[in-house]
Order: sequence, then structure tokens, then C-alpha cells
Amino acid sequence: MADRRGLLIILSSPSGAGKSTLAKRLRSWDDSIRFSVSATTRQPRTGEVDGEDYHFTPVEDFKAAVASNDMLEHAHVFGNFYGSPKGPVRDAIEAGQDVLFDIDWQGAQQIRNSELGQHTLSIFLLPPSITELRRRLESRGQDDAETISRRMEKSWDEISHWGSYDHVLINEDLDATEGALKTIITATRLRRIQQPQLMSHVRVLQTEFEAMS
Repeated sequence: MADRRGLLIILSSPSGAGKSTLAKRLRSWDDSIRFSVSATTRQPRTGEVDGEDYHFTPVEDFKAAVASNDMLEHAHVFGNFYGSPKGPVRDAIEAGQDVLFDIDWQGAQQIRNSELGQHTLSIFLLPPSITELRRRLESRGQDDAETISRRMEKSWDEISHWGSYDHVLINEDLDATEGALKTIITATRLRRIQQPQLMSHVRVLQTEFEAMS
């Protein structure tokens, strides 16, 4: 058995608030953190690699996986399905590896309510302002004007669920937010439930104590 159980680290935010950038920084900080590669039915964007960025999956196959309860979470966003295969996540946390999820509030809620929910650490990232959120979406150059407008319309729905997360950070400065994330993760790794060896250690202490009596 691993010295500790892994965490399901959930990062959520409206599009443009920085979760993808911060997720990559966390992987660079600790390369034992696994990035959960989601399955999606959308088409690949330029430069995306199947199996690395997403598992690009036909709609029929995705629906079959959901019906078989093989998805830890899934959601329908902007006309496409997204989801996280359950088996690899369960294996990772039992092996003491943290799994990082870059998902929305719907997926976060499903994971918290799942059989692995007790091992979750959920963090929501707020933008410093709505104006700044739009500026970031426009400056990254990934979406056309119509898509940006749709993302902005959806942003308040995302933000309105901030209160259901364990931690909430205002991402005004990437370096400062990254530092806060590292502190939160380091502390949460020490939760009692994440340390399966504690019970056996306490039993050893009890045996030693009784031998002294």
C-alpha cells in the first residue's frame, strides 16, 4: 500500500480565468501529479494530440461508456460531451498519485458525489474582473468573436457555483495564485483520510504502550 492516497484535485473557473495555465504549472512543480486526460466528442483543435490533450471519442462510444458507468464525471458543454474515465483515476489514487482535473462545476459536483468523493480537493478560480476576463479570452486568440460571446454569457453561470468549492482564489497574479495552490495541495495531502498507514502506526503505538504497562 502506498504511504498516502492520492488526491482528486479539481480546478474550475470560467473560461479565461487561468485554470489551464495553472494546471500546467502544478504539473511542472510536481511531476508525480497526473493530468486527467478527458474524453470528448468535439473535434481536435490545431496542435492538439489524441491521448495527450484529450481522448477524442465518437459520440456513440462516449454514450456507451456513460451507460456502463465507466465515467467518473461527464457533461455536455457547447454541443459536445466531455468526461473522465473512472478506472485510471481509481488506480492512481490507490497508488498514491494525485490526479488533476481541469473541469467545470458540473463535473466537480459529480466527482464530489461519486464513490471517490472523499478524496477530492476542489478549488475555484475567480477572475479579478469581468472586463479582465474578456480581455484574456480575446488575447489568447483561440476563439472567434461568436465563441467568445458565448463563453462570456456562460461565465456568470460558472461563477455562481463558487460557494460549493473547498477553496476559492482570485487569480489576479499567476505567480501568487500558483503559490497558494501549492500550499493548499501540500496541506491537503496530510489529511487523515489520505494517510492509510496511520491506523497501523497507532496499533503499533498501542502495542508498545500495553507492553510497558
